[in-house]
Amino acid sequence: MFYKYKRDYEKITMGLLSFIPDLKNVANLKSELVWYQQDENRCIFLWKDNKNNFVGVLGVEIEEEYLLIRQIAVTPSARNKGISFEMLDTLQANYADKKILGSIDTTDIIKKWEMSHATK
Repeated sequence: MFYKYKRDYEKITMGLLSFIPDLKNVANLKSELVWYQQDENRCIFLWKDNKNNFVGVLGVEIEEEYLLIRQIAVTPSARNKGISFEMLDTLQANYADKKILGSIDTTDIIKKWEMSHATK
């Protein structure tokens, strides 16, 4: 289930984002959070698993016709369980009128997600 970022989730969000190699440095993490907070079209979504644990995060820019996925990360214990695809499925369901696109860092996972839907 998705939860939109709010200050109460700052430490959890920083922990999840720290799984992204470019965001291992605390200063980079903090500046990234500030960057998201500076524009209402930028959102961070947190994902809880069925045990009510936060296990994933999506950094998204919401544009008129598309969603740009800037970051996607899942905890090591939740990897290879389809969490990334579940997050993207839920995001698409919530923004059905928008196409999901990936940044340079997230294009590969977005392509895999799209291919999984092409076979259904």
